[in-house]
Amino acid sequence: MLIDTHAHLYAAKFDADRDAVIERALAQDVRGFYLPNIDVASVDGMLALTDQYPERVFPMLGLHPCSVGADYEEVLAQLEPWLDRRNFCAVGEIGIDLYWDKTFVDQQIDAFRIQCRWAKARNLPICIHSRESIDMIVELLEEMPAGERPHGVFHCFTGTVEQAQRIINLNFMMGLGGVLTFKNSGLDKVAAELPLNFLILETDAPYLAPTPHRGKRNESAHVRLVAEKLAAVKELPLEEIARQTTQNAFALFGASAVLRDEFDA
Repeated sequence: MLIDTHAHLYAAKFDADRDAVIERALAQDVRGFYLPNIDVASVDGMLALTDQYPERVFPMLGLHPCSVGADYEEVLAQLEPWLDRRNFCAVGEIGIDLYWDKTFVDQQIDAFRIQCRWAKARNLPICIHSRESIDMIVELLEEMPAGERPHGVFHCFTGTVEQAQRIINLNFMMGLGGVLTFKNSGLDKVAAELPLNFLILETDAPYLAPTPHRGKRNESAHVRLVAEKLAAVKELPLEEIARQTTQNAFALFGASAVLRDEFDA
């Protein structure tokens, strides 16, 4: 049993075949799907998919750093009330992106801190986007008093062993996706050194499709390819990778009774 802990299945790229995408994932033993939010506009579609598959699809709520602009405080004020209207498995996808645009870095930092407070107040994990910003985000978390720091995951982790150790010291997990399968990423050598109890699997669908689908639309069924690569890297049976990463996902985000029963069966 596998879990896709990060998939944008509500995105427009799945409008033509969303149900088929989920069916293909189920056929590959991918049984649960955790959906990161992007902004105010993405909430309705995400919740509609959650309502369609309530035992398998679980929403997060957050403002993606690439969606942070000059009006971020107004946008956050629109988003926060949702946390008290519906059940969410995490606050996310939040963080800092230093790759696409650094215009609003200060606003990204403030938005990250604000959303960390949301998560801590509600005992929810956070799902962190950290493209070219791992060190900055780790430092922001390290600066927080332990009693005010949320727990969570660094989604799409592509850092070093040293960065991973700082993340583990904060008791955060790391999400591994398609980059693990890329020939020259070097992530395979890093992953070999990481403790399995701090790892979860993801796709980031429709982005970052693993080899041999690189450059095409990613989908949740492909999390199996990530699991197989991790099994090869760590020289462990695929069943052990699936068992431990699924347990980790449940421990971090929670799960429905249906998923837990399927896992225990």
